[in-house]
Amino acid sequence: MLSVILPTYNEEDNIEKVYTAVCEVLNPEGIDFELVYVNDGSRDSSFDKVKELSKKADKGIITGVSFSRNFGKEAAILAGLTHAGGDVCAVMDCDLQHPPEVLVSMYRMWEQGFEVIEGVKRTRGKENFLYRDFAKLFYKLITKSTGVNMERASDFKMMDRKVVDEYIKLPERNIFFRAVSSWMGYKCATVEFDVHERASGRTKWSLKSLVKYAVGSICSFTTAPMQLITVSGCIFFAFAVILGFQSLYKWANGSALEGFTTVILLLLIVGSLIMLSLGIIGYYLSKIYEEIKQRPRYIVSDMVSNKAEK
Repeated sequence: MLSVILPTYNEEDNIEKVYTAVCEVLNPEGIDFELVYVNDGSRDSSFDKVKELSKKADKGIITGVSFSRNFGKEAAILAGLTHAGGDVCAVMDCDLQHPPEVLVSMYRMWEQGFEVIEGVKRTRGKENFLYRDFAKLFYKLITKSTGVNMERASDFKMMDRKVVDEYIKLPERNIFFRAVSSWMGYKCATVEFDVHERASGRTKWSLKSLVKYAVGSICSFTTAPMQLITVSGCIFFAFAVILGFQSLYKWANGSALEGFTTVILLLLIVGSLIMLSLGIIGYYLSKIYEEIKQRPRYIVSDMVSNKAEK
């Protein structure tokens, strides 16, 4: 059975649409499926729609998991994988930007023995230019810092049950699904897809939330920002050595050491570098603090399933 994980946040208009779309694709192929909707603290009636769907759905298994509040997409993915009962699991957006027809191609590749099937973006669809450019910059940075090619990566993935079980075992609280699933290894294949327009509604990602997600993801998966401090320190040390030799040379020649403006600028630059360095170190310390508290990554307040009826 194929379990499709659907992180859901204010998607009341798309709950039944995604079910219909998945049915139209998987039923003709004879693929048994389960849809796992994870309600990530929605403020609309998303979970009520899931409850209604679980009662009237005549095909597939409908499972609904509702959080006590908004814990974020990464937590929703983990909860969906944890509660999924399929032999293979796929993570897919509830807004239908990830085309359901690609699930069939992924499933056939899984049948051929591949254990992780990555959905990579052929095109990104219609996006705000600011969002598009920021996303490109983010993926270039994380690709350079981790060595894992993330430039066309997405959360649209299919994983064998043993891969899912290993992912669930990971103890870290701050996790980056699309990078960690690649880091885990296993027999991997890729499938290209074109990002579709949202079925309905508007994107829930603001620029502020994207920046926060990007910073958190980079720091949870790599120590590159910490290494940047070391590199900056080496550059300024080399600059200080050169400036020191210049000053000694002028002193030896009896020249007056000028440069009040230079001194002020150096103080401002070095001060800014120190404050930035402390900020990066502080951010990593805050993440360590979150990890050692060992709080649960999410809290489930309600669940629904029609599995017993099938």
